[in-house]
Formats: sequence, C-alpha cells, structure tokens
Amino acid sequence: MACSASSAIISSSPGSFSCKSAKPMASMVPSKPFSQTLTVPKSFNGLRRPFQSRVSRPISNPRSSSRRSFVVNASELPLVGNPAPDFEAEAVFDQEFIKVKLSEYIGKKYVILFFYPLDFTFVCPTEITAFSDRYSDFEKLNTEILGVSVDSVFSHLTWVQTDRKSGGLGDLKYPLISDVTKSISKSYDVLIPDQGIALRGLFIIDKEGIIQHSTINNLAIGRSVDETMRTLQALQYVQENPDEVCPAGWKPGEKSMKPDPKRSKEYFSAI
Repeated sequence: MACSASSAIISSSPGSFSCKSAKPMASMVPSKPFSQTLTVPKSFNGLRRPFQSRVSRPISNPRSSSRRSFVVNASELPLVGNPAPDFEAEAVFDQEFIKVKLSEYIGKKYVILFFYPLDFTFVCPTEITAFSDRYSDFEKLNTEILGVSVDSVFSHLTWVQTDRKSGGLGDLKYPLISDVTKSISKSYDVLIPDQGIALRGLFIIDKEGIIQHSTINNLAIGRSVDETMRTLQALQYVQENPDEVCPAGWKPGEKSMKPDPKRSKEYFSAI
C-alpha cells in the first residue's frame, strides 16, 4: 500500500480504491452494502505512539525445550527466539474458503508468515505475486508461505479473481489469511492501532514453531523475496550444523564460520 497523496477509501465494490479524506475504517460486513474508509498519513510514519500488544498463547511444543547451542531466547513474544503465537483463521486458497491453523505445521514445515496492509493497493500485489512466483523454490526447502491482512475472505477472493494486469493477484499458490479481528496482527506486534492495518512484517518460523527471523517495513517499502530465501537457507544450514554460524551475506555453498575465537580464524584467513 502506498498512497502518497492522501487517504485511502475501501468500498464494497471489489476493485475500488481511491485517494481522498476519510473517516476510520469500520468492520467489513459482506452481507450488506457498505462504504468503508481508512485514514493513512501521507508520510507513512507508521507507529505514532507506543502501544501494548495482546499476545496470543504460544504454540505448545515439548521439543522446543531442547534448543541447540548459540540460540538466544527473547524476553517477550513474539520476538525472535520465542514460540510463534498460534492462531486459527479463515483464508482463501485455490479460490475456496479454508481454515488455517499455524500449529498444524509444527514438526512438518518451516513457515514464512508475512503481513501486508490492505487488498487492492499498490505495493502489496507486487510482494504477494512475487512470493507466489517463487513458491516452488520455497517448497523445495519444505516451507509454507502464509499471507495475512485485515481484509475479509470475500475481499481476498475478489482480488485473487482479478487479473494481474488489472492490479489483481490471479491464482496464488499459498493461502491469504483474513485477520478482520486484527488479533493476529496484534499478537505479532505489527498492527498500527490508530489506523487498523498492519505494517509489512515478515516472520520465519522453524519446524519447532520458534520465530527465527523477523523484519518489519513501513507501509511504502516492499520486501525482498531473494533475501527472505537467503535467510531461510542460512537458518536451515545452522540448524543442520549447530556448531557453525553464517557470516554476512552467506549463501549455500559458501564458507561458514565456527563460533570460537581460535577456529573462526579459519574463515577470516580464507577471505
């Protein structure tokens, strides 16, 4: 979402998105005609005042206690090193409504969980389709992708059914989750409370349900699929090789490091 001139207006018309002054957006009720509005500041400053998030119950996993070495556990959820807050929500996948529960991936797959502000906007479809186009690469790494916004499943469905050349998404290879209650965005500390939308937060969750990486961009800045892939590959490498760490910009096949004052010199002497 990047509306630099003024505020965004969301209406019941599937493809409508215009810019002008507006009141705060109300809850989406697909059964009745409506006109919703959402105020977005020109500067995209994001959070304008501190807030306290409500944290969902973390994923329960008995194996999470046996953490490998060189792992930092943060003091509060959902910071890196802690269990990802679990959730169950409606989503759109393959042009159908489904239920997605994060904890169902525990012990099975890594998860790329990313938040975006709103459907039918500008930066958002470039990110969403970019992840879909690279889905097979993530699939080879045993990783599922989940997209989340505060829009309804009806809005998601209409956007998926809209051609890319018209600003739509076309068919996606992963689910788009509806967070109309904003509870998921709150639990991951990405919600802008006075605007009712999420920042561009992205979380990499390992097979044990632990958040191993997070990035949060402001509204006008799109994310890099290549960097997400590289970070995932580095994470999987160090989990498979717990006595090694990955230096800056590491990619598969490159030399890693030993987290030891003496043995690390092997890496530094080789560069």
